[in-house]
Formats: sequence, C-alpha cells, structure tokens
Amino acid sequence: MTQQDTGIPTARAASEHPSAQPVVRASPAGTGRRRRDWTPTPRQVELACLIALVANTLIVVTGGAVRLTNSGLGCPTWPECTGGSLVPVSTLGYHSVIEFTNRMLTYAVSAGVGLAILASMFQKPRRPVLVKLSWGLFLGVVLQAVIGGITVLTKLAPEWVAVHMCVSMGMIAVSFVLWHRSREGDGPVRLLTRRELLWLGRLLVIATGAVVAAGTLVTGTDPHAGAEDASKRLPFKAMDITQVHADLVFIVVGLTAALWLALKATDARPRALRGVRDMFAVLLLQAAIGYTQYFTGLPAWMVLLHMTGACLTWLAAWRVLMSLRERA
Repeated sequence: MTQQDTGIPTARAASEHPSAQPVVRASPAGTGRRRRDWTPTPRQVELACLIALVANTLIVVTGGAVRLTNSGLGCPTWPECTGGSLVPVSTLGYHSVIEFTNRMLTYAVSAGVGLAILASMFQKPRRPVLVKLSWGLFLGVVLQAVIGGITVLTKLAPEWVAVHMCVSMGMIAVSFVLWHRSREGDGPVRLLTRRELLWLGRLLVIATGAVVAAGTLVTGTDPHAGAEDASKRLPFKAMDITQVHADLVFIVVGLTAALWLALKATDARPRALRGVRDMFAVLLLQAAIGYTQYFTGLPAWMVLLHMTGACLTWLAAWRVLMSLRERA
C-alpha cells in the first residue's frame, strides 16, 4: 500500500498546500507581557522628569496671574466652583473662568508628575531615588490641592496664600533635584570643590529660601489681595517688611559673590563657575524688577514678572548647589 492510498499527506504535499499549515496568532497574554516589559530609555526618563519640573514651575506663574487679576475668588467655593456646579456659571463673570482654568492646570501638573512616576517605576534597573522623589511630588500635589481649597474657603487669607506659595516652591525644588538626578548616576558623591564651599552653596540655597518666604509676607501686605472681597492683609507696615525682604536679597548677593571669588581662587570646574555666574545674572535682573515695581506703585504685570523671577532665582540657587558635586 502506498502513502497516497492511506490518505496521509506527505511532508512535501503539506508544504505545497499553505492552507493546510497551522495558523499562529499572537495571544493577548503575549501582548500584555510585552507591555509589562516596556523599559523607558534614560533620555525618556530625563524628559519625563523635566516635564514635571516645567509643570510645577508654570502653575506658580499662572497662580500669580489669578491673584493679580483679582480672580482668586472667581470660584467662591471648593471643590465646586460655586454651589451646585463644578464649572463656572455665567453669573460669576470672567474671574471664574480664570480661577477655574488655573484649577484645571492642577491636572496638567498631576499628569506631569504621573509621567515621572511611571518612567521611574518602569526604568530598568529601577533607581529608588527617582521613585521616591517622584512619589514625593505626587504627595505634594495632593497637599497643594487641600491647601488651595483652604485658601479659597478662608477667602484668600494671606497666611494660607503664603503657605500655598512656600509649598509650591518646595515642589519646584524637589522637581529640580529629580530632574538633575535623572541625568547622573547613582555612584558615590564626588565633590568638585572644597567641602567648605559646598557648605557655602547650601547656605546660599537656605538664604534664597528665606528671601522667597519673606516675599510671601510682602505679598500678604501689598494691595494685590487676589480678590475684591478677600480677607484683610497682614499686619505689617509695607515699608518695614519690604526692607526685610531687600536685606535678605543683599545677603544672597553677598553669598553669591563670595562663592564666585572662592571658586575662582581654587580653580573650580567651569560648570560650577557657570552656575554661580548665572545665579548672579538672575539676581541682578530680579533686583531691577523689584525696585522698578516698588517705585512705580506695584503694577500687576511687574509683580507677575517678579514672581517669575522668584522661581528662576530659586532654581538658579539649586543649580549652583548641584554643580558643586557629581555622581559617577
């Protein structure tokens, strides 16, 4: 009996009939496995952290725009915009649109922070420092939402406005450290200058933070309350609290100049010198804006420029500190 008589096809016959071949299909389980195996590149992780930094910085500037347009109570309650409505209603006017838009930007910040969390969680090998910092930002977003709600419910009480601003600056600092750490390794810290100068850099950051904190007190005293029916201002004399703020600025300028001279005397790396040089340039620009707004009666657009400069000064101080050391 031949193979044809048995009805069993030969290997050659099977190869000549593609329709007889078994069909292999990708399983959903395999697709899920590929998704779980996704690993972002170092460049993608760095970009995600940068997005979180930019988002946390921009929302401070837009928050300043809300205050300076007297839209701080455009949505008079929280978490709703007004009683019975999550979104603005026509009777509230354009102030409600400005305030509601700024509230919606919180979701943009959340998305940026969430992107940083996902990138750091899926990176292989996972870097615990990036995971901790990104989750710290998430907790900051939650905290800011609560503080923002309290600020609205207390009709923009200047104490809570100051806390809101200080926490925002803290989140900018964490975002910057997260982005910087994403661009370097996890090896031991290696100083690029003398240890004493590293402490001088830390003192510069602390002094800059004090300037920002004093600036929030000036904000709580100046006429830009954020809304026509906002709470009363802080019980300071405008001249006195402004002078305190200016004196702290002089201290920061002195520390920056001292650090520059010390780095030059010790033949520091160009990277460190560039950081201090840029810090000094930002300080000069910020001082020019500050004195101009003071002698021109605090026009709103100048105050907004000054708030933007405060963010840049804060970032420049942290950049100086991080430029004094490196990791392999």
